[in-house]
Amino acid sequence: MRKKYFFIFCKTSLVIVNNGDDTYTIPLSDDCPVVLKQWQTIHKITPMDDGTEVRTVMIQDPLQISDVTEAFKDVRLEFCDLRKSYYKLSHELYLKAGKCQEILYWDHNTQYCGVCGSPMVMHTDISKRCPNCGKEVWPELATAIIVLIHRGDEVLLVHARNFKGDFYGLVAGFVETGETLEEAVHREVMEETGLTITNLRYFGSQPWPYPCGLMVGYNADYVDGDITLQRSELSRGGWFNRNNLPVIPEKLSIARQLLDDWLANS
Repeated sequence: MRKKYFFIFCKTSLVIVNNGDDTYTIPLSDDCPVVLKQWQTIHKITPMDDGTEVRTVMIQDPLQISDVTEAFKDVRLEFCDLRKSYYKLSHELYLKAGKCQEILYWDHNTQYCGVCGSPMVMHTDISKRCPNCGKEVWPELATAIIVLIHRGDEVLLVHARNFKGDFYGLVAGFVETGETLEEAVHREVMEETGLTITNLRYFGSQPWPYPCGLMVGYNADYVDGDITLQRSELSRGGWFNRNNLPVIPEKLSIARQLLDDWLANS
């Protein structure tokens, strides 16, 4: 039997293996290395690119990782916040950890049918069905846009009120029902800054498992307007060039990818 990766979470913390040489990985085993309770469900996730199977499970008590199978008695397991795991795991493992977290979040929030209130049961690896009324549910994504606005050799950076640090990011917001991605970009920019923009250019997208998002990135050019911040969302904002940048987002985010691409090509 080929070993499987086991992505074990306690809330948003992930169990990783400390190899003792400044490298880290995910537990690889025939069976879950942590002894599970009867009610804890192991979910089957799409395999890694090399075909290695993937499983994920949520535990409630962090002390549970001290109760391990015999094969892991001498393995150093520790918790790592999912965001921080970006800097410790390979990129492929980090992305898979994000998907596992999203599935666990979805499982936790779909315990009961939204139509009749009956307990839901798993139907496929990524769907549930109500045994009473037949309602089916799948994991949902909250799609958001994010945009780097250019004005000559300057770009617009903003500090959102919900940012935990002092860094500046980009204008971003959720796509509303009934609008296109491009319409969402124009609307969010106008609502949050009072600016009009043009020449939208798709940059790329990124899964954002905090908790279940998809970020769609754009570049755009400034047209008109003075910065008028939506104070309920943003606390600071302004135009910056490469020589006077404030603290910018961490490398795991598409905001940083957009800024790095601008810096590399400006």
